[in-house]
Amino acid sequence: MRRASLLLLALVPLTGAAQIILPPLPAKQRAELEACIKAEGNDARALQVCTQRMDEASKRGKTPPLAPTPAQAPPATAPTQPAPTEQAPPAPVTPPSAPVPAPPPAAAEQPTQAEKDYEAIYGTEEYNPVADSTLPQPAQLPVSYDPWEKWNRKVHTFNNGVDHHVAKPLAKAYVAVVPRTARLGVSNFFNNLSQPVSALNALLQGRPKQAAQSLGRFALNTTLGIGGLFDPATDAHLPNHGEDFGQTLGVWGWKRSRYVELPLFGPRTLRDVLGMVGDAPLAPLPQIEEDKVRVFLQGLQLVDIRTQLFAVDSMREGATDDYTLVRDAWLQRRNYQITGDRETTKEEQDELPDYLREDNTTDPNVPVDAMPVPPPVR
Repeated sequence: MRRASLLLLALVPLTGAAQIILPPLPAKQRAELEACIKAEGNDARALQVCTQRMDEASKRGKTPPLAPTPAQAPPATAPTQPAPTEQAPPAPVTPPSAPVPAPPPAAAEQPTQAEKDYEAIYGTEEYNPVADSTLPQPAQLPVSYDPWEKWNRKVHTFNNGVDHHVAKPLAKAYVAVVPRTARLGVSNFFNNLSQPVSALNALLQGRPKQAAQSLGRFALNTTLGIGGLFDPATDAHLPNHGEDFGQTLGVWGWKRSRYVELPLFGPRTLRDVLGMVGDAPLAPLPQIEEDKVRVFLQGLQLVDIRTQLFAVDSMREGATDDYTLVRDAWLQRRNYQITGDRETTKEEQDELPDYLREDNTTDPNVPVDAMPVPPPVR
C-alpha cells in the first residue's frame, strides 16, 4: 500500500492539476479517499494528506474515516479551478444515404355497383340540406301585436290570482261532486244557447249553409235534446260551429288588432271587445228577469268554462313566461277561427292539431253573458 502511495506521489508533479488519478482500491476505501480529497481542497496537497492518513490507518489495523471532523478540519483554502473533464470524441459523421423511395400509393378502390347507382340518381356532389332550393321555406310564426303589454301583464297577474283562489277551487269541487254525464249535459246546454248568435254571425260572414246548420242544431237539440241537455244534432251529422261578432269583424277586413286582456274576461283583442258589445243584445242569459235564476246560470257557466281549461293547466305550469304562452296560443287560435277554416280543405283540417280544428268548439273565452251583472233597466 505504501509503495502505491509513493508511486502515486511521484506521478503528481508530472500530471500537475490536470487530473488526480486514484490507485486501485476497494470500493469502500476508494469512496472514503475521494471524500477526503474533496474535503481537503481537491489538489495535490489534499491527495498527499489523505494517502498519509490511509497508510497510518492501515498500520493500526483499522480504517477510520479519512475526512476530518468539523473540529479538526484545517482552515479553508481558496477554491481551485476544477479540473476539466475529458470530452468524448465526436461521433463520426456518416455520409447521407440514398433517399428511400416512398412506397407506391395504394390503388384506388373501385366503386361498387350500388355506389354507381347512387351517383347516377343523386349525383356526385355532397348533399347540403341548408342550401337545397327545392325545400319549402321555413314556417314563419306570426308576431303578436301587443303594444299594451305592460298593462296586460298586470291584468294577467290579477286574473291568475282570481283563478287560483276562486275559479279553480270551484271547478275542482264541481268535478268532484257532479257526475261526468251531468257535466256533459251542462256543457251541451250552454253550447246550445249560443247557436242563434252563431247562426246570425255566420250569415253576416256570407256563410248561409253554416247559418242553416246552426239553426238546425238549435232546433233539434232544444226539442229532442230536452232543452239542449243532450246532443242529437251531432248524431244527425250537423256540425257544431261557433261564430261571434268579433270573428265577423275579422272576416269583414279587420285582420290585425292589438291584444288586450280584460279583468275577469281574459284574453281578447280590441276587435273582439267591440264584438262583445255587438253580441250582448242577443245573449239569452241577461234576458232572464229572475235574478236568482240568472245569477245561478251565469255562475254555472263560468264554472263549466273553467273545467274546460284543465287540459291546458299542465302545459302552463312548466312555462317560463305564462303571459307570453297564453297570449300567443290564444292569438293563434283566434286567427285560425277567422281565416284558417276558410283557407284549408277538409283533408288539411283532419291533419291539424285538436285545438285548431273547426269542429273543436272548446273555447276558454268567457262570453259576454256569463258575468253575473244586473240586467239593463227597461
